[in-house]
Amino acid sequence: MLAPMQGLTNRALRAYFIEHVRPDVIFTEFIRVNTAPAGMSITAADQQDIAAEQGGVPLVVQLVGHGREALVSAARVAQKCGAAHINLNMGCPYGRIGGSQTGGGMLRYPEGLAEVIPALREVIAGSFSIKIRAGYDDPDQILSLLPLFESNGVDFLVLHPRTVVQKYDGVADHGVTTRVMRETRLPVIANGDIRCAADGERVLSESGVAGLMLGRGAIADPSLFLRLRGLKKHNPGPAERREELGRYLEEILTSYGRLFCGDTQVLNKVKEIIAYLEEPELAKPLKELRRARTVRAFKTALDELC
Repeated sequence: MLAPMQGLTNRALRAYFIEHVRPDVIFTEFIRVNTAPAGMSITAADQQDIAAEQGGVPLVVQLVGHGREALVSAARVAQKCGAAHINLNMGCPYGRIGGSQTGGGMLRYPEGLAEVIPALREVIAGSFSIKIRAGYDDPDQILSLLPLFESNGVDFLVLHPRTVVQKYDGVADHGVTTRVMRETRLPVIANGDIRCAADGERVLSESGVAGLMLGRGAIADPSLFLRLRGLKKHNPGPAERREELGRYLEEILTSYGRLFCGDTQVLNKVKEIIAYLEEPELAKPLKELRRARTVRAFKTALDELC
């Protein structure tokens, strides 16, 4: 699965992945749920991104919000817009989301989940999944929630084995993933710190999970999907890596030029991808790409990379 990453996995980037590496499942960026009594629970702009699939690949619509009524309303709206697969975000650790009752913040109020989860299952006609952290500040909290998820027909879990308060500090502890697998009959998808094929193979073999969700590792190297399938070598040489990266950024620059408006917005969005590239041997060309202030300058720097 391609992970939902706010500000990154827009429909243009998803289209790139579908065309070139074809994940088995893709996710929308999270869809914010309006908790105010008046107005739509999902904005008109977000509704345009909702569908059952994209390019023939199942598209999971991820909701982030809180409150039974608001979430139920949003699930109904999403399905009217064509959603066949709905995911509840219980993992986002950032800003007002992780620090409130929303996203990872839902884990601060586990008593409320006994109302939210069955209510969502009742109205969701298709698949209902949950993307979750191991806990708010206790990595064993997930174990206490498994009976609730199982008894209310959740279809699968996507587990990132850090706590919410950790954000992305330290290392994702897939020992937690393994413990969850021993305790639940639900399919579990492992997420977190899968940056190369060896990481993915290790998590699969040690935990026995049903699959992997690739986020930051895939943004840096879309071919990670192919490497895990044995269709590309695990560790490309410097020349091959430069060529792959150049083609990737060149195509994204073109598609972002159609989706976003003006050099500033296009470059800001492309540079969000470059922020995930941590390759010392490419430090100089990547620095030039980050310094570019116009699309023309970026293309010149990209020529140097290739």
